[in-house]
Amino acid sequence: MKSLLKTAGFAAPVALVAAAFFCPAAEAQAPIVVDTAVPIIVNAIKPKPKANGLVKFEGFVTNANIAQITARAKNSELTIQTFPLSQEASAKMQQIVDKGGFQYGDKVTIYYNPATMQAMNFKGKPSKPIRSL
Repeated sequence: MKSLLKTAGFAAPVALVAAAFFCPAAEAQAPIVVDTAVPIIVNAIKPKPKANGLVKFEGFVTNANIAQITARAKNSELTIQTFPLSQEASAKMQQIVDKGGFQYGDKVTIYYNPATMQAMNFKGKPSKPIRSL
C-alpha cells in the first residue's frame, strides 16, 4: 500500500507536467462582428426625373367641382386628398362639369405642386351622368 501511495504521489506531478507540456493552450475564439449599421444595397432605385416638378396622385373621385377635386388614393382606402384647382385646371373642369362632371368612383390621375398642393392638371374619363326624372 505504501508503494502505491509513493507511486501515486510521484506520478501525479509528473502527469500534471506532461499534460501542461503536451496539451495546447486554450484560446478564446475571436468574436464575429457583424456591422448592422451599413445596409446592403441590392438594386438602387432611380427615380424618374421630373421636368416640371409635379407629383402624381392616382385615385378615385369622391367629389369634384370647378374649384376643387377630392379623391381617394388608389392604393390606400384611408388616404383622401383635396386639391384646389389652378386656373387652367379650373377651366378644364368647367368643360367637364358642363357635360355632366365626374361621378363618385371615377378613376382620375391628378398632377399637383407639392409645395402648394394645388392641382395643375388632371386626367381621367368621367362616367355618364346619372339622369333624374
